[in-house]
Amino acid sequence: MTMKLYFDPHSRSHIAKWMLDEAGADYEIVTTLLKDKAHKKPEFLKINPAGKLPALVDGQARVFENAAICMYVAEKFPGKRLAPPVGTPDRGRYLSLMVYSTAQLEPAMGDAILEIRSNNSARGWTNFEAAKDAVERELRYGPYLFGAQFTAADVMIGSMLIWHRAFGGVLNRPTLDAYIDRLQARPKGMKFG
Repeated sequence: MTMKLYFDPHSRSHIAKWMLDEAGADYEIVTTLLKDKAHKKPEFLKINPAGKLPALVDGQARVFENAAICMYVAEKFPGKRLAPPVGTPDRGRYLSLMVYSTAQLEPAMGDAILEIRSNNSARGWTNFEAAKDAVERELRYGPYLFGAQFTAADVMIGSMLIWHRAFGGVLNRPTLDAYIDRLQARPKGMKFG
């Protein structure tokens, strides 16, 4: 059965699409336009009760949130080696990076793009400079987060940096700029439009 990706070309659902493409998955795009509020209709809320994109349907499985979709797809296609196997030493670091992408990097990047300055550590996430420092440290064995092996963590972490660049952000970090260039040069790399 073909998976269905609920997708708006003007949204972060490009991240899930990138992951599906890297996995070589057979999927169908179900255009779900935010401007038409299709993501708030009762039939979509049965798929994702949060009313957000993206969402993935695979038979009876319903998966939403980019990180969850990426982890699901990586596990569904183990032969693609998009995640360290359960029980291996790299698995914990992989899970940490998947969560870090949405819990730290994304909100810090959003603050930077919107020029929100806060010294309130109770917010739960770091600032963008510290987040970039962390990603640079994680790339120490490059070219990808897990050395030569591209993983779903690269999709999640990399997509945040790609979005930052797409919104006109400048990192001024040669290591991260080269990482973004490598990711975008991948044949199945995240494309907009």
